[in-house]
Amino acid sequence: MKVMVTGSAGFIGAALSQKLLERGDEIIGLDNLNEYYDVKLKLARLAHLQSHSKFTQVQASIENKNAIQATFARHYPQRVVNLAAQAGVRYSLRNPHAYVDSNLVGFINILEACRRYGVEYLVYASSSSVYGANTKIPFSIHDNVNHPISLYAATKKANELMAHAYSHLYDLPTTGLRFFTVYGPWGRPDMALFKFTRNILVGDPIDIFNYGRHRRDFTYIDDVVEVLVRVLDRIAMPNLRWDSDNPDPASSKAPYCIYNIGNHRPIELIRYIEVLEDCLGRKAIRNLLPMQIGDVPDTYAEVDTLIQNLDYQPSTSTSIEDGVARFVDWYLDYYRINS
Repeated sequence: MKVMVTGSAGFIGAALSQKLLERGDEIIGLDNLNEYYDVKLKLARLAHLQSHSKFTQVQASIENKNAIQATFARHYPQRVVNLAAQAGVRYSLRNPHAYVDSNLVGFINILEACRRYGVEYLVYASSSSVYGANTKIPFSIHDNVNHPISLYAATKKANELMAHAYSHLYDLPTTGLRFFTVYGPWGRPDMALFKFTRNILVGDPIDIFNYGRHRRDFTYIDDVVEVLVRVLDRIAMPNLRWDSDNPDPASSKAPYCIYNIGNHRPIELIRYIEVLEDCLGRKAIRNLLPMQIGDVPDTYAEVDTLIQNLDYQPSTSTSIEDGVARFVDWYLDYYRINS
């Protein structure tokens, strides 16, 4: 297939592009290479992709309507995976307009281009953050998520609603994926594992919110990519049994669906840090702090529908101990640090 992957220089986007190239797909990568975090890391990810003859990289922002329309008009992708977004709950407290520009304006540009240029299927990144004030766990795609507690979460919920509108109006099949704390080699520097590793190695304190009592459904990057490939190969279909009197938020009479992509095995943050300390052979200087605004105490993915429809369950291949060890090995090698 010819697949457009937006956010192709990002953590998940680069890993997915690599997997699709290895199986013979043609990839149109799109990324604006912004400075939210180290551009050198993004360029290093792209370097692994640009050796493939079937990879084409376009530097553009999804919020630039003209650039998006021109890219679709030139390449006519069959399917699109939209992973480009302004990420991060905490950054949304400081720079909310970045989330409106990328996650709302940018997403409508993608939807419109898909409609206009005959894309047969759109897969897009949502987030576990949409569960917001929900306290029933595990978090289920069949529950309502109407109380986001950060602007980031609100924009991701809005993406799901916008996608449904286009699925209904224009028969555009869409699937949204609620990612749960993705980690692994080539990860994002703004995420806890990356920051903790950096600080422990240089002897700086690490900030531990909620006194380390957070539980997170850490999901290894290889599992995420495997699910993405399976979802991309299975076009969303209408749920013919969908009942408007008892509506299922995860499906519709339109070709629309939602999946959780999580490990289904939440780990307490303190345990995560202990595993990292063991891998590094060093102890962290712990700065214990209260819960930060916008955070939730626990994330825990219900994945029954994922298993049923895609015959795959994340967590079957990589334990938290193995996953963190693989990240540490990559980090030491990439930054040329002698452990």
